[in-house]
Amino acid sequence: MLIVKDIKKNYENKQVLKGVSFQLKKGESFGLLGPNGAGKSTLIGIMTGLIRAASGTVTIGGKDLNKETKHAQQLIGIVPQEIALYLHLTAKENLMFWWRMYGLKGKELKSRVQETLELIGLEDRANDKVKVFSGGMKRRVNIGCAILHRPKLLIMDEPTVGIDPQSRNHILETVKTLNSEGMTMIYTSHYMEEVEYLCERMAIMDHGSIIAMGDQRELSELVENQREIIFTIKCEHGQNEIDRVRQYIHEYDPIKEIVVQGNQIKIFDQHPQQLLSRLIQGVTALNVQIISAEIVEPNLENVFLYLTSKKLRD
Repeated sequence: MLIVKDIKKNYENKQVLKGVSFQLKKGESFGLLGPNGAGKSTLIGIMTGLIRAASGTVTIGGKDLNKETKHAQQLIGIVPQEIALYLHLTAKENLMFWWRMYGLKGKELKSRVQETLELIGLEDRANDKVKVFSGGMKRRVNIGCAILHRPKLLIMDEPTVGIDPQSRNHILETVKTLNSEGMTMIYTSHYMEEVEYLCERMAIMDHGSIIAMGDQRELSELVENQREIIFTIKCEHGQNEIDRVRQYIHEYDPIKEIVVQGNQIKIFDQHPQQLLSRLIQGVTALNVQIISAEIVEPNLENVFLYLTSKKLRD
């Protein structure tokens, strides 16, 4: 369904994409992960024909995006990170507008709009103006506009940012349903549990390159000899305690990868049991109170942090 081959892109003197390549089978659900600045948004722009690559090719459903742009784009649905709706129109009117923008018309209009409203769970709010909707409801209409023409490839860029849990669950179930019906998907999110739930395979990007790709088992095997130790510290003096513990760990072993999230310190190690007992003694000697200390088996977030050494929103 999708072939991305050796995509490169420069902005001024900076190389944003450094030869990105991957392929998707028909009906596959694919997660695209990476810290901010990794190149995900630029890659999505190139895959949808909104940005032109410096070199490389994108083929969608057998159509070369550079040579058959219009035909290739007709196969795509895009759910952008920002809301792309006319707020003064109703949910139904927004769908009808985009139906016509896709160049579609005729008898299917009424039934397809109704089907889409039911799929996104807004059939009872069809005639309400979008401006009165909650953030979650707007995002559901956003998805409706992208799937109205039943695209072969659906690209979703952070579709659940800043919404309530109910709308988030509804969106995830909608995505799951569409994929089960054969729609190929690319899903980007800063919520690892969403990607784990929805995607069969995923790629992790950093600094303009794909640094790892595979299913959850294959990615976990990349860090199978690394376990995560998580210290939760009681911070009575701002970052003072965290800084002291981080300095102690660095002096203990300068090579250790240390990730700080709030009042938590995360460390990767091949022999976590041995290290944990030593660190507890050392941290306690600093007169720093440990709220909890645990060893966590590798999951997708562990893999991400280990490979990029960054929090997802750095």
